[in-house]
Amino acid sequence: MTHPIPARAGRREWLALGVLALPTLLVSIDVYVLLLALPHLAADLGASSVEQLWITDVYGFAMAGFLITMGTLGDRIGRRKLLLIGAAAFGAASVAAAFATSPAMLIAARAVLGVAGAALAPSTMSLIRTLFRDQRQMGLAIGLWGLCFSAGAVIGPVAGGALLAHFWWGSVFLLGVPAMVLLLVAGPVLLPEYRDPQAGKPDLVSVALSLAAVIPAIHGLKELAHDGWRPLPLAGLAAGIAFATVFARRQRRLADPLLDLRLFANRSFSTALGAMMSGTLLMGALMLFITQDLQLVEGLSPLGAALWMMPAIAANTLSFVVSPVLARRFRPAHLIAAGLAISVCGLIVLTRTGTTSGPATLATGFALIFLGSGPLVTLSTGLVLSSAPAEKAGSAAALNETSGQFGFAFGLAALGSIGAAVYTSRFTPPEHLPAGAARDSLADAVAAARHLPADLARALLTPARAAFADGLHLVAAISAAALAVVAVLLLRLLRHVPPTGRIVSDVDTRTDLDARRG
Repeated sequence: MTHPIPARAGRREWLALGVLALPTLLVSIDVYVLLLALPHLAADLGASSVEQLWITDVYGFAMAGFLITMGTLGDRIGRRKLLLIGAAAFGAASVAAAFATSPAMLIAARAVLGVAGAALAPSTMSLIRTLFRDQRQMGLAIGLWGLCFSAGAVIGPVAGGALLAHFWWGSVFLLGVPAMVLLLVAGPVLLPEYRDPQAGKPDLVSVALSLAAVIPAIHGLKELAHDGWRPLPLAGLAAGIAFATVFARRQRRLADPLLDLRLFANRSFSTALGAMMSGTLLMGALMLFITQDLQLVEGLSPLGAALWMMPAIAANTLSFVVSPVLARRFRPAHLIAAGLAISVCGLIVLTRTGTTSGPATLATGFALIFLGSGPLVTLSTGLVLSSAPAEKAGSAAALNETSGQFGFAFGLAALGSIGAAVYTSRFTPPEHLPAGAARDSLADAVAAARHLPADLARALLTPARAAFADGLHLVAAISAAALAVVAVLLLRLLRHVPPTGRIVSDVDTRTDLDARRG
């Protein structure tokens, strides 16, 4: 069943957004609850360290690898159809993961979850473009969608902790099942179908090349973040770049490419995509440092750490909702730059944290960072979707998601390596105490301290926590400087984009022409 889409969204379209947003929230939660469940399922299934790594990472590899393919496939076969297929696969794989009886079964289920997630994400974003034809309403819809995605990062530990306190580890995988059932029931009624009537058949060689480009590159970046700059991860990254080059050349030759590279010719599109990648690169690594600080420096449980992160979610909520409204009066370049300035202030606050400052300073800085990130996420995503032709919205959404995956992985590799280098160079253990693995990371120091008497544990952890704080301060300072540069670049590159929904005047036209000449 399909319905004509009105020029301005009504009750049906906003209900449809709710149907799209709830699964997005729960898919995001699913990523984070696994980290809490991993020790329990590893003990129950007898998973080795290598199998645990695959249980954790295979979801991200599969999702990143298939995003481009799924985004284009939705444009070809129908975005609603692909969304419902993805929802059915995600629900079934969640049940299989919950009741897995071996590590191999769980790894396979997580791989299917990743492929299903790759179908859900771009289909959801492209359907928002279809549902909301009014630019102002689309901006607000993107803000609400983005809020659900980011909120899962904090709600995940809370929900996972509550479930694991009362149920078995498989219960955390069942969180998304009710939402997928709701999507399968309500989707055919509320969601419109859209497909490109001129689309041809997918090029299977291009699909294989995209997988060969993305998966080794993401894997290499993750390994660089975990083990440092070693030959094998660098080789994987180099292989990914080589296959990406071959993929790009093939797309230019095909009459009906898997990925239309002409999308990058639109300056608003490419600039917004680069801005999203830059923001994800910095924010993802900082999220890791902040959660580690709350748990390893402040000694909080995962649930306690999540509660201290709630002010950031409240700030994020305000920012995501208000940014599209402000964008009706102010240019995106000005709003994004102002938001990044607020985030820079939050990063400066992080440089003032210490081993005795308590979690309040950290939570304040994190809240400011999230408060300032709203315009970047909502307005850049809106520009990516609105700058692409309607028939390429799925491809545009897939590129948006893929850039986020690369930004997150590269941020962890680069900034994580910097933090680790500072830790190892600044950590000076007591002379009478063998440091062992504690020299490698604060997590190792905390693990070693559990087996020591209280006074010796304190003597080991005090310099370890101070060294970790030094690493966090340097990473925050580098991120602040990088965000300031990004803000200045965006002020220049997006200065021609008018406020959302505003009819372009002669002045705007002249500004756009000047920008293109510049």
